Amino acid sequence: MLTIRLLGRPAIEHDGRPGRSPRGRKAWALLAYVLLSERPPSRQRLAELLFGEADDPLGALRWTLAELRRSLGRSDVLTGDPVGGLENVVVDVGVAADQLADPAPLLDAAGELLEGVYLPYSPEFESWLSVERYRVAGMVEARLRQAAVALLAAGRAGEALRYAQRAVLSNPVDEGNHELLVRSLAMTGDGVAARRQVALAEDVLRRELGVTASAALHDAATVGIESGRTPPLGGRSAALSQLEAGRAAIVAGAVDAGVQCLRRAVVEAGRTRDTALRARALVALGAALVHAVRGRDQEGALVLHEGLDHATRAGDRALAVTAQRELGFVEVQAGRRATADTWLASAQMLATDDAELAGILGVRGQNASDVGDYPEAFAHLGESIERARRCGDDRQRAWSQSILARAHLLRSEHSQAAVALADCLDVVRAQRWMVFLPWPQTLRAELDLRAGDFETAADTLERAWTLACQVGDPCWEGMAARGLGLLNAGRGDDAAATGWLGEATVRCNRMPDRYHWLHAHVLDTAIEVALDRDEPERAGPLVATLAPLAARCELRELVVRAQVHRHRLGDPTALRSARSLAADIDNPALAGLLAEQPLV
Repeated sequence: MLTIRLLGRPAIEHDGRPGRSPRGRKAWALLAYVLLSERPPSRQRLAELLFGEADDPLGALRWTLAELRRSLGRSDVLTGDPVGGLENVVVDVGVAADQLADPAPLLDAAGELLEGVYLPYSPEFESWLSVERYRVAGMVEARLRQAAVALLAAGRAGEALRYAQRAVLSNPVDEGNHELLVRSLAMTGDGVAARRQVALAEDVLRRELGVTASAALHDAATVGIESGRTPPLGGRSAALSQLEAGRAAIVAGAVDAGVQCLRRAVVEAGRTRDTALRARALVALGAALVHAVRGRDQEGALVLHEGLDHATRAGDRALAVTAQRELGFVEVQAGRRATADTWLASAQMLATDDAELAGILGVRGQNASDVGDYPEAFAHLGESIERARRCGDDRQRAWSQSILARAHLLRSEHSQAAVALADCLDVVRAQRWMVFLPWPQTLRAELDLRAGDFETAADTLERAWTLACQVGDPCWEGMAARGLGLLNAGRGDDAAATGWLGEATVRCNRMPDRYHWLHAHVLDTAIEVALDRDEPERAGPLVATLAPLAARCELRELVVRAQVHRHRLGDPTALRSARSLAADIDNPALAGLLAEQPLV
């Protein structure tokens, strides 16, 4: 068996034994580029990327490909034009991408992609490698988290512990990773270690990010889903009563009371032997933690995992669809694309009616839009809206229309965005869906800003900001504050623009389960405003935050925009890198931005 290790120091193994390494760092660079590219690269592209300084770039490429074949012990690979990849080969990075693969090898995969490989005379490759290192690190982290959550939900906390520990090591400034580790320790019965981990996480978050730990992190050290302190109420009848009361309270806006009822429903259902009832209570609680309570996505995902297991054993197809859709939504928000796609594709295969498919396709459209795959986003969202219309699910129709409007807005397709927003806002107002209203309001205001109607935009944004603060949703607060920043920038009030964009960054990050696309979107706006005002000292640190965030979460369009910002800051290689990275993104607005950039 041939194994290629790209994580940490690169290596080749034959049947588990170390093999001959190819000579030269460019050989490893070439191998990694071929293996990780979305499609086979042409010889001309590889020669320009890695051997541009050679007297005979294509000759140097041929020699390096031959050297790789000798090291791999295969004469039938890395041939042709474009250069083909490798079949029947295990690549460690592939374990992170394959949701069906055993994640255990990732426990020993320490180090970044191509550790120790640097090519200072190939700056475009260095730009590509920088993005790939963050992207692959995000994939590995997501796979570790997924394994830990699945094991915890199955009651195997001892095994989950190792994956949670590796997730923390891979990204120690993510509070969700610490929460997962704390919960794993608590569920093994080691309360002392759990509390110690909470203290460690608090210090890391305060030192590195200047933020305080959330209540969810502290709670993870003390109780699991079921608390032994909850007195029995009466089994099945009590579980059903608490389940209905919890749902009703959440719909009425009494979130805290509703969640407490759902927690009791889970406990009471657990005291019965009714697997189906326990599944219903768990999925209801998990969905409430994800959507109704900010900062509880990690706990919500764990509860949903357990609910899915019970739903599967009970043969409840519809409940399994709901659980998988909600798990997919959590992963989309967190920017973990592979796991999101896995959950949503699985949910779609099980779904049978318009209502189920409308919800799943809406989230798939959001995910595709986040990564800059607009054709797929439009296909999913269009079908979601049509199915929601057919089954009379007005709120789903409005939600999907808002994501569709956002996609058109990002492509500067203002008329199409306006049509989608008009339908969305009509439904939201008819439904009196006030907790959702700030989102389409801010999108509508941005259209008015782009049309030069500052007065209308100001009125809409002020109302959106006020309502977002009343609702207490970090995403809506961040979007409204961003809009107010753009408004003041357009008016020429630089100080107010800076203040509001800073506020937007703080607001959209005040919970550990933040929506990473929104965070990156706000950063991108703040950078653009700073550069337009010739403030590189303000823009530089923001770019340093945006670039790895966008790469780690596979926000391809924002990766490109980060490179454009670097170009504007004077990086001579960034524009070529941006154009290369944007080649597969179908966005006329992005293409126009790249075309108008002057050479530096």
